[in-house]
Amino acid sequence: MELNEQLDGKVALITGASRGIGFAIARSLGRMGAKLSLCAKDPAKLEAAAKKLTGEGITAIWMAADVTQAEQIAALVQKTEQSLGPIEILINNAGIGYFAPVQDAVEAKWDAVLDTNLKSVFLATKAVAPGMIQRRSGHIINIASLAGKNAFAGGSIYCASKWGLVGMTQCMAEDLRPFGIRVSAVCPGTVATDFSPHAGKDPSKMLQSEDVAHAVEVIVTQAPQSFISEILLRPTQKP
Repeated sequence: MELNEQLDGKVALITGASRGIGFAIARSLGRMGAKLSLCAKDPAKLEAAAKKLTGEGITAIWMAADVTQAEQIAALVQKTEQSLGPIEILINNAGIGYFAPVQDAVEAKWDAVLDTNLKSVFLATKAVAPGMIQRRSGHIINIASLAGKNAFAGGSIYCASKWGLVGMTQCMAEDLRPFGIRVSAVCPGTVATDFSPHAGKDPSKMLQSEDVAHAVEVIVTQAPQSFISEILLRPTQKP
């Protein structure tokens, strides 16, 4: 696919970018002309992802980081801005899943899921917001889930993280709107990735990573006077 100039060199930082939804979003924004900073935990997978994108003519750098650690987020933001320029788009995509009945759930999993799915968004936003406020522009897009809207058995910890993320996104949006910064949530249903097991479901009927990337495209190309605060994304057929 040929590159276009819809984003014309804008810098986008994407967490959880080495595979699945994060990689699809990175590729989409890169094809729209954005310069990319890719973040994930696994350096080998991250480097491979960056090579795929640069092989398509997309500008991309990468840095492995634990997004639950403020000092690593700070280093990531510093490297991105030194290498590419001011961050104008932040995609908070990093996330993990854990599914078990509440009576059997493990405390350590609570900490891991809430830190990765919720605290990391707080830390990354805190790190990029001052620059966006100074420039009075920016997009912060949090990849949430329909699990942030709906309850299901075994989902207590994961749903808590995503319900929290939806609520935090709405509050962040109100905090940052006066500075021209738009904060949005994308809430997809079941996506055909290796993120979690989908026993008995037909992958061809599930959402694809590219569907989530398309929702992000819609948000970053909206007219300057409008604000898409939330997108709920479902497959046309139940898997």
